Amino acid sequence: MQNLVAEKIGMIYKLPDGSQVEALKDVSFTLEEGRILTLLGPSGCGKTTLLNILAGFLAPTSGVVSLSDRKIDGPGQDRGMVFQQGALFEWLSVEENVGFGPRMNGRPAAETKKVVDDLLDIVGLGGFGSKAVYELSGGMQQRVALARCLANDPDVILMDEPLGALDALTREKMQGLILKLWKETGKTIILVTHSVEEALFLGDRLFVMAPRPGRIEREYELPFAAQGLEVNPRELKTSKEFIEKREEILSLIWEMEEEIMGSRGEVL
Repeated sequence: MQNLVAEKIGMIYKLPDGSQVEALKDVSFTLEEGRILTLLGPSGCGKTTLLNILAGFLAPTSGVVSLSDRKIDGPGQDRGMVFQQGALFEWLSVEENVGFGPRMNGRPAAETKKVVDDLLDIVGLGGFGSKAVYELSGGMQQRVALARCLANDPDVILMDEPLGALDALTREKMQGLILKLWKETGKTIILVTHSVEEALFLGDRLFVMAPRPGRIEREYELPFAAQGLEVNPRELKTSKEFIEKREEILSLIWEMEEEIMGSRGEVL
């Protein structure tokens, strides 16, 4: 099993003035292969720091992260990252962006073309391969970013606010695409978001993180991601069960925000 395991992860940032900020403390979990985990919490709770540690972009100051019993000590092809703004190569076409990883890995041109064409069809961009990135909308660019990540066939896909810059309608369509890719590929996915509704809808497992220092405050096992593959998203998001869970988590995060601001009970 390609399980992702975090054991007592801690991260301390040293500031130029000699002071320190403890971004994460004793974060531990095991994420089984094929799960989709969403990370939620107030600003400053270490969501992105944790994601960067899992990606291998940052080395924790304490603790160990492993994937399939192999310690993560840097970036690797077994993990793929999708950023908020796509981070695409503007000077390359859509198909050149998606095929970048396979080309760098020395895969034959014909094989790479087939992979690229198949992935563009999967993300709904068939026929757009020759387009320049700047000709695409924000939602289409994020589809390219997803396809480029999948082209490397990672075991784990890490997403840092991948839908945060999109309008509401495009965002909801992209949520459906992420669930579709999760079902069809069987990949393990970890997604950071500030949207409670998005975290509930996309995560079959959800961590609410608390700040100062960042830690897992509460965990949820959720049915909505699996249900979202079968029923209308609007119907699901307006269901009694979904709304009750959303309000529970909103209240939890609101209490954290008040504590952070030192203004419990004060209207901001």
